[in-house]
Amino acid sequence: MDISSKIYLPGHLGLVGSAINRTLSNRGYNNLILKSIDELDLTRQTQTEEFLGYEKPDYVFLAAAKVGGILANSKYQADFIYENLQIASNVIHASFKSGVKKLLNLGSSCIYPKFAPQPMKETDLLTGILEPTNEPYAIAKIAAIKLCRYFNEQYGTDYISVMPTNLYGFNDNFNLETSHVLPALIRKIELARLLATGKYDNIIEDINKRPLGYGILINEFQDINSIKNTFLKIGISAEKVELWGTGNVYREFLHADDMAEACVFLMENYSYKDLGEFINIGSGTDITIKDLAIKVKELIGYDGAISFNPSNPEGTPKKLLDVSKLFSLGWEPKISLGAGLSQVINNYRNA
Repeated sequence: MDISSKIYLPGHLGLVGSAINRTLSNRGYNNLILKSIDELDLTRQTQTEEFLGYEKPDYVFLAAAKVGGILANSKYQADFIYENLQIASNVIHASFKSGVKKLLNLGSSCIYPKFAPQPMKETDLLTGILEPTNEPYAIAKIAAIKLCRYFNEQYGTDYISVMPTNLYGFNDNFNLETSHVLPALIRKIELARLLATGKYDNIIEDINKRPLGYGILINEFQDINSIKNTFLKIGISAEKVELWGTGNVYREFLHADDMAEACVFLMENYSYKDLGEFINIGSGTDITIKDLAIKVKELIGYDGAISFNPSNPEGTPKKLLDVSKLFSLGWEPKISLGAGLSQVINNYRNA
């Protein structure tokens, strides 16, 4: 890519898209095309094709997607498969029609079988059953990988797909109903700390800034007891925070800024012929949710207990990516989990 290359970044307001936007801007790329969902609905084929046909970008980073944690994936299954299939197929096909030189498609580690060997290699795709709680999302992401592959094989395009591990960072979603595990964990423990220290004004300020989820509205909090009672229903109290599952499942985490650096690195230096069907992006290490909760608890300064409810689902037992292919190309992450968590907690408190 040249500094003056015209680059379209669908999903630029999300966790990954905003990180890629920052990375490109910091490197001097100044011809970025950015459109919000209010300006362009990527689930609409005609709108998408007309837009790319008019703009004719040189490069596309496809970061737009409908995303969420276990609860959101389980509750909105039809929405997850439909919207993600539509977004991917429309953007990829419209990119082809408008002559895009190169496209990078962002996937997810949930594409792998629930009981895939660890760490999960790129060759493990479609070798077993998927985790049921995120199957609709996974199927849409697998379809996008295959769509890129077959365009490359039939038409000689250069569309690459990357499979990131669990991501976190600036501009994450902290809605407890739709968020992923780490932002939900941070928010629950931070609210518990505020409750334990009697900082009710800060709690109200927090909920005014961000939706809490579960249909809970700020006008429900008439007094201190109403706050306590509402929080108790979602596993938050001054004495204890309750989390889903057993806490014994393992998860790998990568800071979104590292993910963005990897995406730009691959877009600048490698093609489909170099990478194959897709490539994993991760840190190469994982941690149990229980140990992660303890780490977050210590960083936040909450003195209460952490408990787990095994009657609630917790997903795949282990999801560690094999990142040997990526590391062999000369890229590795720079932000440690401890440093990344401290940064996110600080950003959350000061947003």
